[in-house]
Amino acid sequence: MTVTVRFAPSPTGNIHIGNARTALVNWIYAKKNGGNFILRYDDTDQVRSKQEYVDGIARDLKWLGIVPDRVEKQSARFEAYRKATDKLIADGLLYACYETAEELDKQRKRLAMRGKPPIYTRDGLNYSDEDLEKFKREGRTPHWRFLLPNHDGDPFSPKRTEVKWDDIVRGPQTIDLASMSDPVLVREDGSWLYTLPSVVDDIEMGVTHIIRGDDHVTNTGAQIAIFKAVGGTPPSFGHHNLLTTASGEGLSKRLGSLSLQSLAADHYEPMAVASLATLIGTSEAVEAVPDMASLIERYDITSITKSAAKFDVAEVDNLNAKLVHDLAYGAVQARLAAVNADGGEAFWNAVRGNINKVEEAADWWVKIENAKPIIDAEDREFISQAATVLPETPWDASTWGAWVNAVKELTGRKGKGLFMPLRKALTGDEHGPELAAILPLIGREKTLARLS
Repeated sequence: MTVTVRFAPSPTGNIHIGNARTALVNWIYAKKNGGNFILRYDDTDQVRSKQEYVDGIARDLKWLGIVPDRVEKQSARFEAYRKATDKLIADGLLYACYETAEELDKQRKRLAMRGKPPIYTRDGLNYSDEDLEKFKREGRTPHWRFLLPNHDGDPFSPKRTEVKWDDIVRGPQTIDLASMSDPVLVREDGSWLYTLPSVVDDIEMGVTHIIRGDDHVTNTGAQIAIFKAVGGTPPSFGHHNLLTTASGEGLSKRLGSLSLQSLAADHYEPMAVASLATLIGTSEAVEAVPDMASLIERYDITSITKSAAKFDVAEVDNLNAKLVHDLAYGAVQARLAAVNADGGEAFWNAVRGNINKVEEAADWWVKIENAKPIIDAEDREFISQAATVLPETPWDASTWGAWVNAVKELTGRKGKGLFMPLRKALTGDEHGPELAAILPLIGREKTLARLS
Protein backbone atom coordinates (compact mmCIF):
# COMPACT_ATOMS: atom_id res chain seq x y z
CA MET A 1 0.00 0.00 0.00
CA THR A 2 1.35 3.40 -1.01
CA VAL A 3 0.67 6.06 1.60
CA THR A 4 -1.50 8.75 0.00
CA VAL A 5 -2.60 11.91 1.78
CA ARG A 6 -4.50 15.00 0.68
CA PHE A 7 -4.66 18.66 1.54
CA ALA A 8 -8.05 20.05 0.57
CA PRO A 9 -8.31 23.83 1.04
CA SER A 10 -11.28 25.89 -0.07
CA PRO A 11 -10.12 28.57 -2.56
CA THR A 12 -12.21 31.27 -0.88
CA GLY A 13 -9.30 33.27 0.51
CA ASN A 14 -5.58 33.17 1.20
CA ILE A 15 -4.42 30.24 3.30
CA HIS A 16 -3.05 31.09 6.74
CA ILE A 17 -0.43 29.55 8.97
CA GLY A 18 -2.96 27.11 10.45
CA ASN A 19 -3.72 25.76 6.98
CA ALA A 20 0.02 25.57 6.36
CA ARG A 21 0.42 23.40 9.45
CA THR A 22 -2.04 20.87 8.05
CA ALA A 23 -0.38 20.94 4.63
CA LEU A 24 3.09 20.51 6.14
CA VAL A 25 2.09 17.65 8.44
CA ASN A 26 0.53 15.82 5.49
CA TRP A 27 3.47 16.54 3.18
CA ILE A 28 6.02 15.37 5.72
CA TYR A 29 4.05 12.23 6.56
CA ALA A 30 3.79 11.31 2.89
CA LYS A 31 7.46 11.91 2.12
CA LYS A 32 8.61 10.19 5.29
CA ASN A 33 6.70 7.10 4.20
CA GLY A 34 7.55 7.21 0.49
CA GLY A 35 4.01 8.27 -0.34
CA ASN A 36 2.04 10.78 -2.40
CA PHE A 37 0.57 14.19 -1.59
CA ILE A 38 -2.62 15.31 -3.35
CA LEU A 39 -3.59 18.98 -3.49
CA ARG A 40 -7.36 18.92 -3.88
CA TYR A 41 -9.25 22.16 -4.16
CA ASP A 42 -12.56 22.05 -2.31
CA ASP A 43 -14.24 24.44 -4.76
CA THR A 44 -17.80 23.13 -4.74
CA ASP A 45 -18.92 26.58 -3.56
CA GLN A 46 -19.02 28.12 -7.01
CA VAL A 47 -19.92 31.59 -5.71
CA ARG A 48 -17.09 32.09 -3.21
CA SER A 49 -14.37 30.05 -4.92
CA LYS A 50 -12.03 32.21 -7.03
CA GLN A 51 -9.24 31.34 -9.46
CA GLU A 52 -7.04 33.96 -7.82
CA TYR A 53 -7.18 31.96 -4.60
CA VAL A 54 -6.46 28.72 -6.43
CA ASP A 55 -3.36 30.37 -7.88
CA GLY A 56 -2.48 31.84 -4.50
CA ILE A 57 -2.66 28.49 -2.71
CA ALA A 58 -0.37 26.89 -5.30
CA ARG A 59 2.04 29.82 -4.97
CA ASP A 60 2.08 29.69 -1.17
CA LEU A 61 2.63 25.93 -1.02
CA LYS A 62 5.49 26.22 -3.50
CA TRP A 63 7.00 28.98 -1.35
CA LEU A 64 6.92 26.60 1.63
CA GLY A 65 8.60 23.87 -0.41
CA ILE A 66 5.54 21.69 -0.98
CA VAL A 67 5.19 20.33 -4.52
CA PRO A 68 2.04 18.18 -4.96
CA ASP A 69 2.24 14.82 -6.68
CA ARG A 70 -1.29 15.35 -7.99
CA VAL A 71 -3.69 18.30 -8.25
CA GLU A 72 -7.48 17.93 -8.41
CA LYS A 73 -10.51 20.22 -8.39
CA GLN A 74 -13.79 19.08 -6.90
CA SER A 75 -15.65 21.37 -9.33
CA ALA A 76 -14.65 18.93 -12.09
CA ARG A 77 -16.14 15.93 -10.29
CA PHE A 78 -19.81 16.83 -9.77
CA GLU A 79 -21.03 13.76 -11.68
CA ALA A 80 -19.30 11.45 -9.18
CA TYR A 81 -20.99 13.28 -6.30
CA ARG A 82 -24.40 13.07 -8.00
CA LYS A 83 -24.01 9.31 -8.33
CA ALA A 84 -23.13 8.97 -4.66
CA THR A 85 -26.06 11.20 -3.72
CA ASP A 86 -28.47 9.12 -5.81
CA LYS A 87 -27.17 5.92 -4.23
CA LEU A 88 -27.71 7.21 -0.71
CA ILE A 89 -31.23 8.39 -1.57
CA ALA A 90 -32.07 5.04 -3.18
CA ASP A 91 -30.77 3.22 -0.09
CA GLY A 92 -32.91 5.37 2.20
CA LEU A 93 -29.85 6.93 3.83
CA LEU A 94 -30.28 10.48 2.53
CA TYR A 95 -33.55 12.21 3.28
CA ALA A 96 -35.06 15.60 2.44
CA CYS A 97 -35.60 18.19 5.17
CA TYR A 98 -37.50 21.45 4.68
CA GLU A 99 -36.93 23.30 7.96
CA THR A 100 -35.56 26.82 7.67
CA ALA A 101 -32.55 27.98 9.67
CA GLU A 102 -34.90 29.89 11.99
CA GLU A 103 -37.07 26.83 12.58
CA LEU A 104 -34.04 24.68 13.34
CA ASP A 105 -32.79 27.28 15.80
CA LYS A 106 -36.15 27.30 17.60
CA GLN A 107 -36.10 23.51 17.69
CA ARG A 108 -32.66 23.50 19.32
CA LYS A 109 -33.75 26.06 21.91
CA ARG A 110 -36.88 24.02 22.79
CA LEU A 111 -34.75 20.91 23.30
CA ALA A 112 -32.31 22.84 25.48
CA MET A 113 -35.17 24.17 27.64
CA ARG A 114 -36.28 20.58 28.19
CA GLY A 115 -32.75 19.57 29.18
CA LYS A 116 -32.18 17.53 26.03
CA PRO A 117 -29.19 17.71 23.68
CA PRO A 118 -29.78 19.91 20.60
CA ILE A 119 -29.89 16.98 18.16
CA TYR A 120 -32.04 17.11 15.05
CA THR A 121 -35.33 15.28 15.68
CA ARG A 122 -35.50 13.64 12.24
CA ASP A 123 -38.82 15.30 11.40
CA GLY A 124 -37.77 15.07 7.76
CA LEU A 125 -38.48 11.35 7.90
CA ASN A 126 -42.07 11.88 8.98
CA TYR A 127 -43.62 14.56 6.74
CA SER A 128 -47.22 14.09 5.71
CA ASP A 129 -48.51 14.72 2.21
CA GLU A 130 -50.07 17.93 3.55
CA ASP A 131 -46.65 19.03 4.89
CA LEU A 132 -45.00 18.45 1.54
CA GLU A 133 -47.76 20.30 -0.32
CA LYS A 134 -47.40 23.23 2.09
CA PHE A 135 -43.63 23.36 1.54
CA LYS A 136 -44.20 23.32 -2.22
CA ARG A 137 -46.67 26.22 -2.03
CA GLU A 138 -44.18 28.20 0.05
CA GLY A 139 -41.50 27.60 -2.55
CA ARG A 140 -39.23 25.75 -0.17
CA THR A 141 -36.45 23.49 -1.44
CA PRO A 142 -35.00 20.79 0.80
CA HIS A 143 -31.59 20.26 2.25
CA TRP A 144 -30.58 16.61 2.57
CA ARG A 145 -29.39 14.81 5.69
CA PHE A 146 -27.51 11.53 6.05
CA LEU A 147 -29.28 9.07 8.31
CA LEU A 148 -26.71 7.98 10.84
CA PRO A 149 -26.68 4.23 11.63
CA ASN A 150 -27.43 4.74 15.32
CA HIS A 151 -30.66 2.75 15.61
CA ASP A 152 -32.05 -0.77 15.24
CA GLY A 153 -34.57 -0.07 12.50
CA ASP A 154 -36.47 2.76 14.19
CA PRO A 155 -34.64 6.04 13.52
CA PHE A 156 -36.78 7.79 16.13
CA SER A 157 -35.29 5.55 18.81
CA PRO A 158 -31.55 6.12 18.51
CA LYS A 159 -29.24 4.10 20.70
CA ARG A 160 -25.61 4.45 21.70
CA THR A 161 -23.55 3.46 18.67
CA GLU A 162 -19.79 3.69 19.02
CA VAL A 163 -17.45 4.35 16.13
CA LYS A 164 -13.86 3.59 17.05
CA TRP A 165 -10.55 4.20 15.32
CA ASP A 166 -6.89 4.26 16.27
CA ASP A 167 -5.92 7.85 15.53
CA ILE A 168 -2.30 8.10 14.29
CA VAL A 169 -1.88 11.26 16.40
CA ARG A 170 -4.27 10.99 19.34
CA GLY A 171 -4.44 7.22 19.81
CA PRO A 172 -7.70 5.27 20.36
CA GLN A 173 -10.81 7.39 19.74
CA THR A 174 -14.51 6.73 20.25
CA ILE A 175 -17.48 8.74 18.98
CA ASP A 176 -21.09 7.93 19.88
CA LEU A 177 -23.25 8.49 16.80
CA ALA A 178 -26.31 8.89 19.03
CA SER A 179 -24.81 12.13 20.34
CA MET A 180 -24.84 13.71 16.87
CA SER A 181 -27.39 15.23 14.53
CA ASP A 182 -27.72 13.66 11.11
CA PRO A 183 -25.26 15.73 9.07
CA VAL A 184 -26.44 17.85 6.15
CA LEU A 185 -24.73 16.69 2.96
CA VAL A 186 -26.60 18.74 0.34
CA ARG A 187 -27.71 22.37 0.68
CA GLU A 188 -31.06 23.82 -0.35
CA ASP A 189 -29.52 25.10 -3.60
CA GLY A 190 -28.34 21.60 -4.50
CA SER A 191 -24.67 22.22 -3.76
CA TRP A 192 -22.70 19.83 -1.58
CA LEU A 193 -21.07 20.54 1.72
CA TYR A 194 -17.51 19.23 1.88
CA THR A 195 -18.42 15.95 3.61
CA LEU A 196 -19.79 13.78 0.80
CA PRO A 197 -17.45 15.02 -1.98
CA SER A 198 -14.50 14.44 0.33
CA VAL A 199 -15.54 10.86 1.03
CA VAL A 200 -16.16 10.13 -2.66
CA ASP A 201 -12.80 11.65 -3.63
CA ASP A 202 -10.88 9.92 -0.87
CA ILE A 203 -12.21 6.56 -2.07
CA GLU A 204 -11.63 7.14 -5.77
CA MET A 205 -8.21 8.77 -5.31
CA GLY A 206 -6.93 6.04 -3.01
CA VAL A 207 -6.35 8.26 0.02
CA THR A 208 -4.97 6.05 2.78
CA HIS A 209 -4.53 8.63 5.55
CA ILE A 210 -6.62 11.69 6.38
CA ILE A 211 -4.63 14.05 8.59
CA ARG A 212 -6.35 17.24 9.69
CA GLY A 213 -7.10 19.52 12.64
CA ASP A 214 -8.59 18.10 15.82
CA ASP A 215 -11.71 20.24 15.34
CA HIS A 216 -12.79 17.43 12.98
CA VAL A 217 -12.62 14.58 15.52
CA THR A 218 -16.39 14.41 16.00
CA ASN A 219 -16.99 14.69 12.24
CA THR A 220 -14.84 11.62 11.74
CA GLY A 221 -17.44 9.39 13.38
CA ALA A 222 -20.05 10.44 10.82
CA GLN A 223 -17.58 10.30 7.92
CA ILE A 224 -16.61 6.73 8.71
CA ALA A 225 -20.31 5.84 8.53
CA ILE A 226 -20.61 7.61 5.16
CA PHE A 227 -17.55 5.77 3.82
CA LYS A 228 -19.26 2.48 4.58
CA ALA A 229 -22.62 3.67 3.23
CA VAL A 230 -21.19 4.46 -0.23
CA GLY A 231 -19.25 1.20 -0.34
CA GLY A 232 -15.80 2.41 0.64
CA THR A 233 -13.26 1.40 3.25
CA PRO A 234 -12.46 4.16 5.75
CA PRO A 235 -8.82 5.25 5.65
CA SER A 236 -6.66 5.86 8.69
CA PHE A 237 -7.25 9.15 10.49
CA GLY A 238 -4.99 11.53 12.36
CA HIS A 239 -6.00 14.75 14.09
CA HIS A 240 -3.35 17.28 15.00
CA ASN A 241 -3.74 20.14 17.45
CA LEU A 242 -4.68 23.56 16.14
CA LEU A 243 -2.68 26.78 16.02
CA THR A 244 -3.98 29.99 17.54
CA THR A 245 -2.70 33.54 17.45
CA ALA A 246 -0.23 34.66 20.13
CA SER A 247 -3.21 35.96 22.13
CA GLY A 248 -5.03 32.63 21.88
CA GLU A 249 -7.56 33.51 19.17
CA GLY A 250 -8.51 31.01 16.50
CA LEU A 251 -7.07 31.51 13.04
CA SER A 252 -9.19 32.43 10.05
CA LYS A 253 -8.68 33.69 6.52
CA ARG A 254 -9.73 37.12 7.73
CA LEU A 255 -6.43 37.38 9.65
CA GLY A 256 -4.40 38.54 6.70
CA SER A 257 -1.34 39.17 8.87
CA LEU A 258 -0.89 35.44 9.35
CA SER A 259 -1.50 34.46 5.75
CA LEU A 260 1.40 32.83 3.96
CA GLN A 261 1.20 35.56 1.36
CA SER A 262 1.81 38.25 3.97
CA LEU A 263 4.62 36.32 5.66
CA ALA A 264 6.35 35.88 2.31
CA ALA A 265 5.84 39.57 1.49
CA ASP A 266 7.46 40.42 4.84
CA HIS A 267 10.60 38.56 3.68
CA TYR A 268 10.48 35.67 6.15
CA GLU A 269 12.45 32.59 5.18
CA PRO A 270 10.09 29.74 4.21
CA MET A 271 11.94 27.33 6.48
CA ALA A 272 11.55 29.65 9.48
CA VAL A 273 7.79 29.58 8.96
CA ALA A 274 7.76 25.84 8.21
CA SER A 275 9.92 25.04 11.24
CA LEU A 276 7.66 26.89 13.67
CA ALA A 277 4.37 25.81 12.07
CA THR A 278 5.45 22.17 12.21
CA LEU A 279 7.43 21.83 15.44
CA ILE A 280 5.36 24.06 17.73
CA GLY A 281 2.83 22.06 19.70
CA THR A 282 5.00 18.94 19.69
CA SER A 283 7.38 17.41 22.19
CA GLU A 284 10.25 18.33 19.85
CA ALA A 285 12.43 21.38 20.43
CA VAL A 286 11.37 24.29 18.22
CA GLU A 287 14.48 25.05 16.20
CA ALA A 288 15.28 26.61 12.85
CA VAL A 289 15.60 23.67 10.47
CA PRO A 290 17.60 24.65 7.36
CA ASP A 291 15.75 22.66 4.69
CA MET A 292 12.71 20.49 4.13
CA ALA A 293 14.72 17.28 3.90
CA SER A 294 16.05 17.89 7.43
CA LEU A 295 12.57 18.69 8.71
CA ILE A 296 11.18 15.49 7.20
CA GLU A 297 13.97 13.47 8.78
CA ARG A 298 13.50 14.80 12.29
CA TYR A 299 9.69 15.10 12.41
CA ASP A 300 7.57 12.48 14.15
CA ILE A 301 3.80 12.85 13.91
CA THR A 302 3.32 11.03 17.21
CA SER A 303 5.17 13.87 18.98
CA ILE A 304 2.17 16.20 18.50
CA THR A 305 0.61 17.19 21.82
CA LYS A 306 -3.13 17.47 22.45
CA SER A 307 -3.35 21.12 23.53
CA ALA A 308 -3.54 23.99 21.05
CA ALA A 309 -0.30 25.80 20.23
CA LYS A 310 0.20 29.55 19.89
CA PHE A 311 1.85 30.87 16.75
CA ASP A 312 3.81 33.99 17.65
CA VAL A 313 5.43 35.98 14.85
CA ALA A 314 8.13 37.02 17.35
CA GLU A 315 9.25 33.39 17.40
CA VAL A 316 9.42 33.39 13.61
CA ASP A 317 11.69 36.44 13.87
CA ASN A 318 14.09 34.52 16.11
CA LEU A 319 14.14 31.45 13.88
CA ASN A 320 14.47 33.62 10.80
CA ALA A 321 17.51 35.41 12.19
CA LYS A 322 19.24 32.12 12.94
CA LEU A 323 18.68 30.89 9.39
CA VAL A 324 19.81 34.17 7.83
CA HIS A 325 23.01 34.23 9.88
CA ASP A 326 23.95 30.84 8.39
CA LEU A 327 23.09 31.58 4.75
CA ALA A 328 25.96 31.46 2.29
CA TYR A 329 26.41 34.29 -0.17
CA GLY A 330 25.46 32.12 -3.14
CA ALA A 331 22.06 31.45 -1.59
CA VAL A 332 21.20 35.14 -1.29
CA GLN A 333 23.06 36.82 -4.15
CA ALA A 334 19.99 37.21 -6.37
CA ARG A 335 17.91 38.53 -3.50
CA LEU A 336 20.58 41.08 -2.59
CA ALA A 337 20.71 42.24 -6.19
CA ALA A 338 16.93 42.61 -6.20
CA VAL A 339 17.16 45.18 -3.38
CA ASN A 340 20.27 46.87 -4.83
CA ALA A 341 22.50 45.53 -2.08
CA ASP A 342 24.82 43.13 -3.85
CA GLY A 343 28.09 44.30 -2.37
CA GLY A 344 29.69 40.93 -2.90
CA GLU A 345 30.55 38.07 -0.60
CA ALA A 346 32.67 40.19 1.73
CA PHE A 347 29.74 42.55 2.28
CA TRP A 348 27.31 39.70 2.98
CA ASN A 349 29.68 38.01 5.41
CA ALA A 350 30.15 41.34 7.17
CA VAL A 351 26.48 42.17 7.68
CA ARG A 352 24.56 38.89 7.89
CA GLY A 353 25.14 38.50 11.62
CA ASN A 354 23.47 41.87 12.26
CA ILE A 355 20.23 41.40 10.33
CA ASN A 356 17.10 39.31 10.83
CA LYS A 357 16.00 39.22 7.19
CA VAL A 358 18.09 39.05 4.03
CA GLU A 359 16.51 42.17 2.58
CA GLU A 360 17.60 44.21 5.62
CA ALA A 361 21.10 44.05 4.16
CA ALA A 362 19.97 46.90 1.91
CA ASP A 363 20.01 49.25 4.91
CA TRP A 364 23.65 48.45 5.54
CA TRP A 365 24.57 48.80 1.90
CA VAL A 366 23.16 52.34 2.02
CA LYS A 367 25.25 53.06 5.11
CA ILE A 368 28.37 51.75 3.43
CA GLU A 369 27.73 53.64 0.20
CA ASN A 370 26.14 56.83 1.47
CA ALA A 371 25.96 57.06 5.25
CA LYS A 372 25.05 60.31 6.99
CA PRO A 373 27.84 60.75 9.55
CA ILE A 374 26.99 61.63 13.12
CA ILE A 375 29.71 63.70 14.81
CA ASP A 376 28.88 65.15 18.20
CA ALA A 377 30.34 68.56 19.04
CA GLU A 378 32.58 67.17 21.77
CA ASP A 379 34.02 64.62 19.34
CA ARG A 380 34.71 66.91 16.37
CA GLU A 381 38.34 67.57 17.26
CA PHE A 382 38.89 63.88 17.99
CA ILE A 383 37.50 62.89 14.58
CA SER A 384 39.71 65.45 12.84
CA GLN A 385 42.76 64.02 14.58
CA ALA A 386 41.72 60.48 13.65
CA ALA A 387 41.60 61.47 10.00
CA THR A 388 45.26 62.51 10.07
CA VAL A 389 46.45 58.98 10.84
CA LEU A 390 44.14 57.13 8.48
CA PRO A 391 46.21 54.33 6.85
CA GLU A 392 47.05 54.40 3.19
CA THR A 393 45.65 51.78 0.83
CA PRO A 394 45.45 48.90 0.16
CA TRP A 395 43.00 48.12 2.94
CA ASP A 396 42.08 44.74 4.39
CA ALA A 397 40.69 43.25 7.60
CA SER A 398 43.75 44.44 9.54
CA THR A 399 43.33 48.11 8.59
CA TRP A 400 40.81 48.90 11.30
CA GLY A 401 43.03 47.59 14.07
CA ALA A 402 46.07 49.48 12.79
CA TRP A 403 44.08 52.71 12.53
CA VAL A 404 42.52 52.38 16.00
CA ASN A 405 45.95 51.83 17.56
CA ALA A 406 47.28 54.93 15.82
CA VAL A 407 44.28 57.01 16.94
CA LYS A 408 44.61 55.74 20.50
CA GLU A 409 48.30 56.66 20.59
CA LEU A 410 47.60 60.12 19.14
CA THR A 411 44.57 61.08 21.27
CA GLY A 412 44.88 58.97 24.40
CA ARG A 413 41.28 57.84 24.07
CA LYS A 414 40.29 54.22 24.65
CA GLY A 415 37.27 51.97 25.03
CA LYS A 416 33.86 53.30 24.09
CA GLY A 417 35.15 56.84 23.91
CA LEU A 418 37.48 55.72 21.14
CA PHE A 419 35.29 53.32 19.16
CA MET A 420 31.82 54.90 19.33
CA PRO A 421 32.61 58.29 17.75
CA LEU A 422 34.39 56.52 14.88
CA ARG A 423 31.45 54.13 14.32
CA LYS A 424 28.90 56.99 14.33
CA ALA A 425 31.00 59.02 11.92
CA LEU A 426 31.50 56.10 9.53
CA THR A 427 28.02 54.54 9.57
CA GLY A 428 25.68 57.06 11.16
CA ASP A 429 24.70 54.38 13.66
CA GLU A 430 25.73 53.31 17.16
CA HIS A 431 25.42 49.61 16.40
CA GLY A 432 26.23 47.31 13.54
CA PRO A 433 28.70 44.92 11.96
CA GLU A 434 32.35 44.71 12.93
CA LEU A 435 34.10 47.79 11.58
CA ALA A 436 37.12 45.68 10.70
CA ALA A 437 34.92 43.97 8.11
CA ILE A 438 33.12 47.00 6.69
CA LEU A 439 35.93 49.58 6.68
CA PRO A 440 37.50 48.10 3.51
CA LEU A 441 34.05 48.17 1.91
CA ILE A 442 33.62 51.86 2.70
CA GLY A 443 37.05 52.60 1.29
CA ARG A 444 39.55 55.35 2.08
CA GLU A 445 37.95 58.08 -0.02
CA LYS A 446 34.48 57.77 1.58
CA THR A 447 36.02 57.37 5.03
CA LEU A 448 37.95 60.65 4.71
CA ALA A 449 34.83 62.40 3.45
CA ARG A 450 32.84 61.24 6.50
CA LEU A 451 35.55 62.34 8.90
CA SER A 452 35.77 65.85 7.49
